[in-house]
Amino acid sequence: MIKYIPVLNNTYKFVTKFIFITGGVVSSLGKGIVAASLGSILESRDLSVSVIKLDPYINVDPGTMSPSQHGEVFVTHDGAETDLDLGHYERFVNYKTSQFSNYTTGQIYDCVLKKERKGEYLGSTVQVIPHITDQIKENIIQGSFDKDVCIVEIGGTVGDIESLPFIEAIRQIGVEYGKNIVTYIHLTLVPYIKAANEIKTKPTQHSVKELRSIGIQPDILICRSEKEINSNDKKKIALFTNVEARAVINSIDVDDIYEIPLILHNQGLDDIIVEKLGLKCKQTSLQSWENYKKKRNNINKNICIQIIAKYGNYTESYKSLNEAVKHAGVHTGVNVEIQYVDAEKLNDNNLNILDKADGIIVPGGFGERGIEGKISAIKYSREKNIPFLGICLGMQAAVIEFSRNVCKLKGANSTEFNKKTKFPVIALIEEWLDKTGSVEHRDINSDIGGTMRLGEQECIVNSDSNIFKAYNAKSIFERHRHRFEFNNEFRELLESSGLFVSGTSIDGTLVEVVEIKDHKWFLGCQFHPEFTSKPTIGHPLFNSFISAAKRNNEE
Repeated sequence: MIKYIPVLNNTYKFVTKFIFITGGVVSSLGKGIVAASLGSILESRDLSVSVIKLDPYINVDPGTMSPSQHGEVFVTHDGAETDLDLGHYERFVNYKTSQFSNYTTGQIYDCVLKKERKGEYLGSTVQVIPHITDQIKENIIQGSFDKDVCIVEIGGTVGDIESLPFIEAIRQIGVEYGKNIVTYIHLTLVPYIKAANEIKTKPTQHSVKELRSIGIQPDILICRSEKEINSNDKKKIALFTNVEARAVINSIDVDDIYEIPLILHNQGLDDIIVEKLGLKCKQTSLQSWENYKKKRNNINKNICIQIIAKYGNYTESYKSLNEAVKHAGVHTGVNVEIQYVDAEKLNDNNLNILDKADGIIVPGGFGERGIEGKISAIKYSREKNIPFLGICLGMQAAVIEFSRNVCKLKGANSTEFNKKTKFPVIALIEEWLDKTGSVEHRDINSDIGGTMRLGEQECIVNSDSNIFKAYNAKSIFERHRHRFEFNNEFRELLESSGLFVSGTSIDGTLVEVVEIKDHKWFLGCQFHPEFTSKPTIGHPLFNSFISAAKRNNEE
């Protein structure tokens, strides 16, 4: 819960201050990037920051939602399956998100209904106000974790019926706690009409009018635009929205989202917030972002990485992976061109499309669709000596490929795809120890998403391996999201044939990393390293892989 400190007359005030970010006009304007960038700027002023995403969909979490529709599922260190915006938060802010950082309408209603069944409402008629809104407020306070500032992003667009309970809840927080505790930021679109050569402020005016009709007057407007908004247009927006002209901030389209902290800071966003919330802190220092920008701008070499994908909407479905590859490129001095290859269309007859690749990645996923194309790509990478990184399902596919084509186990497969396979080299492990030491039980009939190995777990690394060279550590911690595992019944055979098990769980029972030694760089990991990559430092495993691809390009 939020900490209080005593003031005059035996009253109390909050230590944590809240910034609520809403969006208007259209979706996908980048509220998550703004929230993450703002968190990064405030952190640079020695303020502690927590970030929360409130999602208006009724799913309990996005774990069973298609990445093609909703984007990737981001996994927190404590094993929560969450919205992809939490990935943005962790890439920009030095704060580990958790199960308390993402709440959905489904979670809120589920919690309220369970309380009602237990009789906690003393027979009252359960309603959106006050019961649903009170639960939202309780969860916001819980997820703030006593930080100096808690940034809360409201999903959806103002005016949507789904997000109204969340908007009402944050309105109530503003009324109850006051302006020195709460600041509202509204993100809108200022479109450019090419035929008229003009930007139009009317959509922003209407969006703020909609927000004010619900009872919230924004303190700050962040206006997303293709063209720069001049001072006269900012004054016009300020006049019609009742916002200070200096608090109308322009977020112009950029090639690299990691320039956003610099853009927002240069317009004084953090100074306005510090003033409005009465925060005591040092001046901003964004040297790490300046260094990143300098490194990126000095790159003059290109390489090609091909990702063997199965989910459409590639930029969102593989968001963390795309960013991790990009980060590693900056820190190894190359511009990475990512090419997506549709796994469903890939077979042994058209593998020449992979000739352009300096490195190949087979990412995670679920289900049989596209698996044979992934296996064909892995075989090509292994035989042509192209640097290869397999992640989660990618590692499992690499084990299947090696079993079939090196160990000659005809028809080797995962029981996820063929329950009757004669050689189940990947299988469902029915019992295993979770990170707390408790026995976890799984079977094929368990709920999807309810039986996975989720969250951050320790991996013990062999010192004579690429994985060790990458991390320079014998013990690493990475995040998991999968149900099926390497089947130890086949481990001795595969190892004797040349597959190197270079990483295992702490008790040695679960295979975490496999490699092939007589290869330029061939590694499959059961975990998802992309979830912990940051632009300012990259990720050791991706840095190592991209370095190998760079060397391959130079040969």
